[in-house]
Amino acid sequence: MKITKKILAHLTKCYSIAPLTYRGKQHFLVAAEKVDRCILFDTDGNPVDTVWSEPGGVMTMVQVPESDGAFLATHRFYSPNDSAQAKIVMAEPNPGGWAVRTLADLPFVHRFDILQANGRRYLIACTLKSAHAFRDDWSSPGKVYAAELPGDLAPYGESRQLPLTVIADGLTKNHGCYRIVRDGRDSCLISAQNGVFRFFPPENAGASWRIEQLLDMPASDAVLVDLDGDGEDELAVIEPFHGDTVRFYHAGNSGWRAVYAYEQAEFAHAIFGGTLLNTPAVLIGHRKGARDLLLLQYDKSAGAYTRTVLDHDVGPANVYCFRKNGADIIMSANREIDEVAMYTLTD
Repeated sequence: MKITKKILAHLTKCYSIAPLTYRGKQHFLVAAEKVDRCILFDTDGNPVDTVWSEPGGVMTMVQVPESDGAFLATHRFYSPNDSAQAKIVMAEPNPGGWAVRTLADLPFVHRFDILQANGRRYLIACTLKSAHAFRDDWSSPGKVYAAELPGDLAPYGESRQLPLTVIADGLTKNHGCYRIVRDGRDSCLISAQNGVFRFFPPENAGASWRIEQLLDMPASDAVLVDLDGDGEDELAVIEPFHGDTVRFYHAGNSGWRAVYAYEQAEFAHAIFGGTLLNTPAVLIGHRKGARDLLLLQYDKSAGAYTRTVLDHDVGPANVYCFRKNGADIIMSANREIDEVAMYTLTD
């Protein structure tokens, strides 16, 4: 495997990464956790535009399906101790630049996504906590909110906000939110101190969300990937909240059983599950200690999981992968060194 790194930009506490289809072409957004820009890049890593210069506090960005460049984002979530003013905004390109407006004030909103079921679209949004009285106050657990998204979001803004409904509560350190697509169906893995849960959107109008609990131990983030190629997904989990352990679980008759653990990923945060170099893979980035970007895969010939360090001492907060011209590309927000980077992987 050959790894080529390209540094794209210096961005203070760069954090969130998301793909964006804009003007009919694939692009990528990278935004800052602190007060700094949201930058639009093309897939070669060239900066195309600045969507906003502040306020930052961007944990998540998700494109509005079938739009040309419109996306939702969190604003003003600067840290678990400074997120009472957090909200979800909508950004849209227009002839004069980018228009940004409030879609919903939602204190402590950290992650969200858009899921689809039977032609309907749903916003699912997670709050890390529900109230805050002092530094590192976790006494008020977070919640999961949802709303069916109308086809036209133009009527919604600061004065008429998108109504949200609580679909789950009591989730302490409600951190992870990862969309899973299987057999054309969307679901979402949500991770908290209470465990890992899988949320399925309503199949029909008026129906309820279906929620399954996969694990009951503290978790920060999780993905599902069939790493060993047996036709069943492994559950890859960062444990506990901002923890140092990456553990893989395999489904069995009595539930999920641990099959692998790496316990030196201090402040593990970035996570991605998919295919790299034609092999199922999990990417992990951790923000303390060695601050590595790690590639985890399964070696069938050895019958064991493997770990490869792709980059060292960079502290990735989030990553996103795509394939272009026969190579796999990793976009990484290397938060701890204020670096937006692109890694090209080839055989």
